Amino acid sequence: MKRHHILFLPHNKKITVEHGEKLIRAAMEAGVHINASCGGEGVCGKCRVIIEDGRVEGGVTEKLDSEDIEKGYRQACLSDVVGDLVVRIPIDSEVDAGLLNLQKTPRRTAHIWEMNLEELKDKGLFMPPVEKKYLELPEPTLQDNLSDVTRLISFLKAQYNEHRLVVQLPVIQKISDILRKDHFKVTATLARPVHSGRKTNIIHVQTGDTTDRNYAIAVDVGTTTIYGQLVDLITGDALAQFGDYNGQISYGEDVISRIIYAGKPGGLEKLHDVVIATINKLIKKMVKKARIDPDEISTITMAGNTTMTQLLLKVNPKYIRLSPYVPASTFYPPIKAVDLGLALGDHVTALVYPAISSYVGGDIVAGVMGSGMYRTEKLTLLMDIGTNAEIVIGNKDWLACASCSAGPAFEGGGVKFGMRAGKGAIEDFSMDPITFEPMNITIGNVRPKGICGSGLIIIAATMFEMGVIDNRGKFNRDLKTPRIREIDGVYEYVLAWKHETEIDKDIALTEPDLDNLIRAKGAIYSGSITLLEEVGLKMQDIDRIYLAGGFGSYVDLEKAMVIGLLPEIDPDRIRFIGNGSLMGAKMSCLTNRIRKDVVEVTRRMTNFELSETPSFMNNYVAALFLPHTDMDQFPKLKARLERRRALQRGLANPAF
Repeated sequence: MKRHHILFLPHNKKITVEHGEKLIRAAMEAGVHINASCGGEGVCGKCRVIIEDGRVEGGVTEKLDSEDIEKGYRQACLSDVVGDLVVRIPIDSEVDAGLLNLQKTPRRTAHIWEMNLEELKDKGLFMPPVEKKYLELPEPTLQDNLSDVTRLISFLKAQYNEHRLVVQLPVIQKISDILRKDHFKVTATLARPVHSGRKTNIIHVQTGDTTDRNYAIAVDVGTTTIYGQLVDLITGDALAQFGDYNGQISYGEDVISRIIYAGKPGGLEKLHDVVIATINKLIKKMVKKARIDPDEISTITMAGNTTMTQLLLKVNPKYIRLSPYVPASTFYPPIKAVDLGLALGDHVTALVYPAISSYVGGDIVAGVMGSGMYRTEKLTLLMDIGTNAEIVIGNKDWLACASCSAGPAFEGGGVKFGMRAGKGAIEDFSMDPITFEPMNITIGNVRPKGICGSGLIIIAATMFEMGVIDNRGKFNRDLKTPRIREIDGVYEYVLAWKHETEIDKDIALTEPDLDNLIRAKGAIYSGSITLLEEVGLKMQDIDRIYLAGGFGSYVDLEKAMVIGLLPEIDPDRIRFIGNGSLMGAKMSCLTNRIRKDVVEVTRRMTNFELSETPSFMNNYVAALFLPHTDMDQFPKLKARLERRRALQRGLANPAF
């Protein structure tokens, strides 16, 4: 992809972006403020910039007159970068520039960690648990009238040195016809044992040579969404991936409401049926996209939290929510996929990731396995951030985990104009330090409809650093801006006026919204601190952090540290692993090593119930401020705030 260099004046900020990037997004990435409240659709006309050198495509609308266009003015939100540029941001005075340069830092998102298939192969870890063997068997005669099963086993031993073979009943039921369809030219599918010395199962036979077509399904069974991936077991590549909302949402958005519904007559069966229907829908879409025969799918691996797993398997989850919070089981045996109602062949075995406890489930175990943190000497902190936040700390020698309820703020819940990440959600934000006017960027560059989780973090952090809100999340009533107002006794900041939005009403961030955010981030940070304390460590002992979950790749790391969601460490030590649950499920499809290791890992992972840990509440109360009551835990932010206060005091002094 072609890339271009941009210099923003008068700030002398430089950035390199891909060809075709919107200029307003490049400015946001560079930490350069441009007034814009319409989300990037071009209707407010506030994002005027001057192209001093180079050219852009677009950016000319009725908001600019011919004289402006001649001077090089363009609207940044509609301008596509097609070459190197020098761009000037109109600023009224050098005082503004001083404040802007103090406030602005380039956006820092987590580096994306990707599973390296070549590394797996080099380390001998690429060992798919199901393998195909092609055979051309001699046809039986009166002199050679071995049974069909014995013939198959004998030649697998002779040709491939396969021993301790067992044939499953479904194979016996169809083997005679299959062998004779193509003159005893067949492909046998073998399911390898996890532990050496155990028997290998012959689970499927097919006519002809199908050894180049062997596939698996990996599934993340999430509370809100379900993701599936179709994996080629020969190359290790993902051929198709789809996600869809979990059909159980209609019966409750959180696990507690679904546990309650499962206790009603027919409730457990209904929740099982709808989640299976969602998975079958994804399987159908993936098979269609990849253009494969469903009969070529050999295995399926699924991972979900403890409640989702029990509902998937039609196991009563009632006691998960009742003290002492005991799941029915943490380990599950291999299951025939068809017995669960999955639309797969009768030879396909479903494997379900084990859990640790009622609130640390198989999805987190899958993230641990997929990320490889259990195989490294580096001390790693894994955080899966959602309505419930799961935390794992450790390395190859030990692992400890905990779960805490963060609430729905990071997924748009509990926020007046909150929404899940989707078209129209404000995902990035900046503010003019003098006028306090906003710069909103939405997903899809359309008019705003609401605020998503990553946007909420950036807005709160920016307002805190600019002095618009204090460390309790309360607005500064003394600021001279119409955007801070009081409605029915509640203070709020108007991000976009009614005529600029998609919903025909003002979009605002309220103090109760900020309170919900502070509670959510406080739970996650205090959970991490408490877990570290319980194992005798401090945050500075952490070598790296893995972020998992839906919004981890979009979170501005600096802003997450400003509000105290993440500890203040070098952003280069933070990695985003994406959907850790799906990644772990895929890994189990690709290698028996993971299936072998997972049992050992779950057994040596120590679970801490934070509600029963005395220090947790103290840590939680201390974290209910931005970023924390103890600013020494955030020294870089402390220094920035002190510099800002000093500059503001100087500006207030006429002799400055």
